[in-house]
Amino acid sequence: MATSGTATFDPNIAEITEEAFERAGIELRTGYDLRTARRSLNMLTIEWANRGINLWTVNQGTVAMVSGTSNYALPADTIDLLEHVIRTGSGTDQQDYFITRVSVATWANISNKNSTGRPVEVYIDRQQAAPEVNVWPVPDQSSTYTLVYWRLRRVEDAGTGGTNTMDIPWRFVPALAAGLAYQIGLKHPEVAARLPTLKAEYDLQFQLASEEDRDKSTLRLIPNMRGYA
Repeated sequence: MATSGTATFDPNIAEITEEAFERAGIELRTGYDLRTARRSLNMLTIEWANRGINLWTVNQGTVAMVSGTSNYALPADTIDLLEHVIRTGSGTDQQDYFITRVSVATWANISNKNSTGRPVEVYIDRQQAAPEVNVWPVPDQSSTYTLVYWRLRRVEDAGTGGTNTMDIPWRFVPALAAGLAYQIGLKHPEVAARLPTLKAEYDLQFQLASEEDRDKSTLRLIPNMRGYA
């Protein structure tokens, strides 16, 4: 028998919603059913952000340092930064320097926050609207230092229609459908008996997807040559 020759299955929001309603034992009938499902989908992706690092939401960004300026805004959909360096030069002359992330307590106890030079520390102020970065020392030159970072961003919203696809890799589609089925079940008391099964299936599917969606790089352990105090 011949196979399809394709591997492009990526159901849109309407199809995922239909699947979820069927799993919950309910028929999708009205426009409100689709609207409440889209709201639950957005809630689910926010929940996933709270569960940990979703690798498909990691991307790189840069901030050009300005002489005399220590505070810089990050994109509004930024959750947090994972890594960051200070870059100087370009091309074959490019050099990246390690920059340490410090806590608010460490930042507050810097005695002279107006010292200038190449930044060596960064404090990430996770504001409600959008995170901000504060660097120290204050850059002493413009067009010389660039903060290069790798950030976690928010998963894009479901939008207003049913023809959109969700901003997730195909590996997470079963988890999304299972999670939405559970959320729908919570809203319908008549299917309360199904909730334990729906919850167990959601937990299983998310575990399978998240365990696959992990960093598979080689672990390197570097001994502390200074010994122990």
